[in-house]
Amino acid sequence: MDDNQQNPSSGDEVALRRIQRLSLHLYNPSEPHSGGLSLLPCRAKRNLSPSVESLSEYMRGPHREIQARIFEFFQSRPDLQTPVEISMAEHRQLCMRQMTALVREAGIRPFRYLVENPSVYFAIAEAVGGVDISLGIKMGVQFSLWGGSVINLGTKKHKEKYFDGIDNLDYPGCFAMTELHHGSNVQALQTTATFDPITDEFVINTPNDGAIKWWIGNAAVHGKFASVFARLILPLQGKGGKSADMGIHAFIVPIRDLETHALLPGVEIHDCGHKVGLNGVDNGALRFSHVRVPRDNLLNRFGDVSRDGKYTSSLPTVNKRFAATLGELVGGRVGLAYSSVGVLKIAVTIAVRYSLLRQQFGPPRKPEVSVLDYQSQQHRLMPMLASTYAFHFATQYLVDKYSEMKKTNDDQVIGDVHALSAGLKSYVTSYTARSISTCRESCGGHGYAAVNRFGILRNDHDIFQTFEGDNTVLLQQVAGDLLKRYQEKFKGGTLTMTWNYLRESMSSYLSQPNPVTARWEGEDHLRDPKFQLDAFRYRTSRLLQSVAARLQKHSKTLGSFGAWNRCLNHLLTLAESHIESVVLAKFIEAVQNCPDANTREVLKLVCDLYALDRIWKDIGTYRNVDYVAPNKAKAIHKLTDYLSFQVRGVARELVDAFDLPDLVIRAPIGMASEAYEQYTQHVGF
Repeated sequence: MDDNQQNPSSGDEVALRRIQRLSLHLYNPSEPHSGGLSLLPCRAKRNLSPSVESLSEYMRGPHREIQARIFEFFQSRPDLQTPVEISMAEHRQLCMRQMTALVREAGIRPFRYLVENPSVYFAIAEAVGGVDISLGIKMGVQFSLWGGSVINLGTKKHKEKYFDGIDNLDYPGCFAMTELHHGSNVQALQTTATFDPITDEFVINTPNDGAIKWWIGNAAVHGKFASVFARLILPLQGKGGKSADMGIHAFIVPIRDLETHALLPGVEIHDCGHKVGLNGVDNGALRFSHVRVPRDNLLNRFGDVSRDGKYTSSLPTVNKRFAATLGELVGGRVGLAYSSVGVLKIAVTIAVRYSLLRQQFGPPRKPEVSVLDYQSQQHRLMPMLASTYAFHFATQYLVDKYSEMKKTNDDQVIGDVHALSAGLKSYVTSYTARSISTCRESCGGHGYAAVNRFGILRNDHDIFQTFEGDNTVLLQQVAGDLLKRYQEKFKGGTLTMTWNYLRESMSSYLSQPNPVTARWEGEDHLRDPKFQLDAFRYRTSRLLQSVAARLQKHSKTLGSFGAWNRCLNHLLTLAESHIESVVLAKFIEAVQNCPDANTREVLKLVCDLYALDRIWKDIGTYRNVDYVAPNKAKAIHKLTDYLSFQVRGVARELVDAFDLPDLVIRAPIGMASEAYEQYTQHVGF
């Protein structure tokens, strides 16, 4: 409808819109016109011709060289490549040989990069996960969890004693936090570390079966040390002469003899057995029976015990020490979010290439058409491809912010990284898990063959949704942080970078939607980044304001815990909405910063599809508050379908730009050429 029309009657408005729509059919699409709706000229077919090399160059970032070294090394070593069929025991031994060869033969030292340049470490982790996800996780346990706990929670003496052994794999280790009865609720762990002032030692003990350390990577076979998280107990220092519980601390506990590899006294380990996936990682369960370790084995960055048993800390409360301890471990979440995007790239590449190759049915007496020419297949895969690009840029931003945090220790950056890593880890890994199954289904029967990777990828990746923080719990952390920022907004406090829009735009987002713009349906408007980002942020701000009001209301009768539980689904939706806003903002920035005009045009197309697909999937929210009128909702739906069609035209180039070698893809149906030939050869023809 003409935006300058003033207050038409309902009947006039309908009639005018019908006339305009009829006029669109009469225009020649090849000739521009000056009508109020500039849809047809935009829809005239444009032949985008993206340069794979240019797009790949922009995507790959600064650390592609070290990834190429890793790929070349494993390509040259068939004995280190994981076969499709392999037993659990063989896979575990192969995984250890792969990691050892990477460090000692290829000369790749992940631990040094983790400490000195984290962005390189995450690039290594992505490449290694492409070789075998089990290898990527085992490497993460060794360097990011076991090694990271020593470096980040310990002090100079610990680094001097353990750094080289962790780095060169002389000291393979574990991260023993999770217990049989407690995973997400770390503050409720039951393992104890009681100080003995007579011997100057801590006594590590498992008080009951619920406190058995469970799912501990590297424990069943290869680990020689463990970072054990336990309650630090000081005898006679509590009220009335009772023991004082100083909260959760981490301790270095040797679990096997360095020479004989025999279990040390008081340490009992059992194998957790065959898992749904990641069977190259040896998970074990550990029980400690009064195991003594020197006082120096306390990782004492945030709390220490003197020779005479006095506790000191720069942080005044148990809760602050706990937050600081867990805060130093966010690197694992950053790595999982980044690596999950790598898995998604593999799955999408296989599905898109096969959908381009596979031909089924077609017009009468005409050749069969590519499966990806069907709208239903485009609807399945093209928004997913767009999301993969969006997540790539968002997680790259997260890695950059994490590296900045480690260099500067700036409080604002720390707060930003903690919440953003929780949100992106949760959102991206959940999306990837769903998408792998969709990719499998989109490839029909051939997608069910183990050699074509979807089953292995799905099973190995599935646990990404649980470890390093259950996704539902992490989203609650994001929601809690948003509510905290919302409160600070009204107190004049400063907001971390990612949350700036809450301060800048909360008032405008919470005002009544503009009845004129709510009806704009032109393609130029719908593809305007400002409209897209405003829509995302409006939704987040509405959700934030409404859940804050609901919590306040319910807390009066249910208490804070009951109110939170009553509003839990609302809170999870809020967190996801915020993360989607951040992802879109980073995608838009990436498009605008792209130096090559042709590549920028292609990325803009992909970004528009990501944004409008997300708006359409939650169109009910926008309709409920009249942010989008019915005609505009219909236009968004139509344009989303058309953008999927356009992206299909460059889908091959978009997946090729991921620059994944055959070593990583491995699926015959996902090969860039001769896919059917490789598939038939695999089965013996």
